[in-house]
Amino acid sequence: MFTGIVTSIGKITKAAPRDQGLRLAIDAGMLDLSDVTLGDSIAVNGVCLTVIALHDDRFEVDVSQETINCTVGLDGPNEVNLEKSLRLSDRLGGHLMSGHVDGVGEVARFEAAGESFLLVIRAPQELAKYIARKGSITVNGVSLTVNRVDGTDFEINLIPHTMSVTNLNKLAAGSRVNLEVDLIARYIERLQHYGA
Repeated sequence: MFTGIVTSIGKITKAAPRDQGLRLAIDAGMLDLSDVTLGDSIAVNGVCLTVIALHDDRFEVDVSQETINCTVGLDGPNEVNLEKSLRLSDRLGGHLMSGHVDGVGEVARFEAAGESFLLVIRAPQELAKYIARKGSITVNGVSLTVNRVDGTDFEINLIPHTMSVTNLNKLAAGSRVNLEVDLIARYIERLQHYGA
């Protein structure tokens, strides 16, 4: 589990083909790897990946073709948001997220709004029902609050701090982003359809 509070911007430095996907080498940036061990999970642009090799300031992960097919930003050199998995004793600064991307959205608008930035994303039709005003959503691994929803489009206000500590500052109209909807919304839907 993760919280969507990004702790570092890293960089994919190598994406080597393997039998059914890619092996990524990731420069960890400011992410402290001193307590990371082989087999630990790290969210990379919102995708939960398992550490298979560890070096002083970088780590390696394998990414399946299935994951590559349903996400963006993992198939070559790219800046990525990084977060180590949650410990039970950690503060929950964002919201609970699994690191299992639900779909890919597209940035419809991205523009300055005073000192903040307005981000409008068009979600896939099948995810729109899970996105609620003042609810939580994860965009490229960042926990954010939805301010407005209009059909499949939803609006987010990005504060300067978020812009400075994540890779969301690289977005533009037409950019594609990884989306994970609120886990609680998924369980509520399941209970409504199959509950007692």
